[in-house]
Amino acid sequence: MGEHAAKTSAQADNLLYKRVLLKISGEALMGPGQFGIHQETVDRIASQIKEGLALGVELCLVIGGGNIFRGLSMAENGMERASADYMGMLATVMNALAMQNALESVGVHTRVMSAIEMTSVCEPYIRRRALRHMEKGRVVIFAAGTGNPFFTTDTTAALRAAEMGCDAVMKGTQVDGVYSADPKKDPSAQRFDELSYMEVLKRDLRVMDQAAISLTRENHIPIVVFSLGSEDGVVGALTGRGKYTIIKD
Repeated sequence: MGEHAAKTSAQADNLLYKRVLLKISGEALMGPGQFGIHQETVDRIASQIKEGLALGVELCLVIGGGNIFRGLSMAENGMERASADYMGMLATVMNALAMQNALESVGVHTRVMSAIEMTSVCEPYIRRRALRHMEKGRVVIFAAGTGNPFFTTDTTAALRAAEMGCDAVMKGTQVDGVYSADPKKDPSAQRFDELSYMEVLKRDLRVMDQAAISLTRENHIPIVVFSLGSEDGVVGALTGRGKYTIIKD
């Protein structure tokens, strides 16, 4: 057995979750840019996902759309909220297709499933079909949110995780966990290794919106917040060897 294969085997023995939903913000795809999709960053995330799959985990994704269009911001500037949210959903489809392309370029089979039907570019979301894809080892990327305005992609992630029977929601961010304040703006911000759902709500820590926190709490799905930019990345969060914050009862 080669050194890399031995390392992968050892990590697989420490796998904490069998099936997970990975939530990635749209902003995470911007890389060093201020807008749009940075291909090198998308490729790096795809490589992390491939490494995670090699451990034997079943994986699905929800990607935000804030790198292209933020519905809530446009609504605050006068656009009708439902229309703004539908535009935001379309942005998530663009990001899902970009991630699908990056994953398939490294040999990972994927399916994009949209809550808004657009059969020319992706499959409609059907729960049992999504489960079957995951059982076959395909990465399922859920696009277009829940298909309804007034719901965020955080809520979508919590909902799809419950529907898919996931063991955890892993939220990939630009920082290595949950802090009491934005560590980029406040150097004295306190980092937490573990929090309860109620602590997140009481402290208003903005990890995910309240609807998402409530859904994960009701379904006993832990939330693992980690940095996509760290060396351990997805594998570190899956095996417990990386730096992250876990939110659970």
